[in-house]
Amino acid sequence: MFDYIYDCVICPAHDTAGASLGSHMSNIRIGLGYDLHRTIAGRPLVLANITIPHSHGLDGHSDADVVLHALIDAITGAAGLPDVGQMFPNTDPKYKGIDSAELLKGTMQEFAKTGYRIVNADIIVLAQKPKLSPYKPAMLKRLAELLGVEESRLNIKGKTGESVDAIGEERAIGCHCVVLIEK
Repeated sequence: MFDYIYDCVICPAHDTAGASLGSHMSNIRIGLGYDLHRTIAGRPLVLANITIPHSHGLDGHSDADVVLHALIDAITGAAGLPDVGQMFPNTDPKYKGIDSAELLKGTMQEFAKTGYRIVNADIIVLAQKPKLSPYKPAMLKRLAELLGVEESRLNIKGKTGESVDAIGEERAIGCHCVVLIEK
């Protein structure tokens, strides 16, 4: 497929193929999601719907799972749906302390109505501590279950803040996520 795209973009002789490619490309969309929460003592750390042993959890109206929140925003952004704050406002008491997996399930119900499917998701968790490597298999398995996709369509990377800013000083954990969808 990439050779075809390259040929169509570079070679003017493929004008009709380029038009065909354009109609194909309208069925592919990308969404970008981001979330950040402060760390606080006395609360569980939940990332990708997995509780990770750590001295601090994340402060938020829900369980503050930055991975699921960034993922929801990436999915809704790609599909043209309202973002996580619009769909599940932190001013609504029914979302106080809610498991973010419930928010993702509600998002996936709306997403299913769009006719798109998830091609892949790439996730970067920004945390000085804890190290995420031991938890990545469980995180990927849980995300695959929640999204209804194969684990091979998902990737999670952990990055530290190199002891710089709120993340590097362990005052916050953030997440970036990009999702590719197609009809």
